Amino acid sequence: MNFPSEYKYTKDHEWIMVNGDEITVGITEFAQSELGELVFVDLPSVGQTVNQGGALCVVESTKAASDVYAPIAGAVCAVNEKLQDEPGLVNTSPYQDGWMVKIKDFSAQEVSGLMSAEEYKTLVAA
Repeated sequence: MNFPSEYKYTKDHEWIMVNGDEITVGITEFAQSELGELVFVDLPSVGQTVNQGGALCVVESTKAASDVYAPIAGAVCAVNEKLQDEPGLVNTSPYQDGWMVKIKDFSAQEVSGLMSAEEYKTLVAA
């Protein structure tokens, strides 16, 4: 499985990529493989404030509905509108086209507390 080294990860299988003053959030390749084919993604509203560890959005697969948790606190500044019509992008391109939200006004300290790719690989291998 692929875990880009420039990303940070959570124990709940979300990833973040820091890009200046915003972060992009999605779920890992491991998470999407465990969920199965996604059929619906319920994204938050732009402007919504999220707390670290709180529910960010919901993904529904052919197996079950699951919460995606906010890896850090902040304000949602963009959502991936493509997922409304093409939720399967999370399956086919979890780190690129399948991103879910962008968050601004976040804490660098929260980012530094997330796992590296190596730490995440150890977690999912256990």
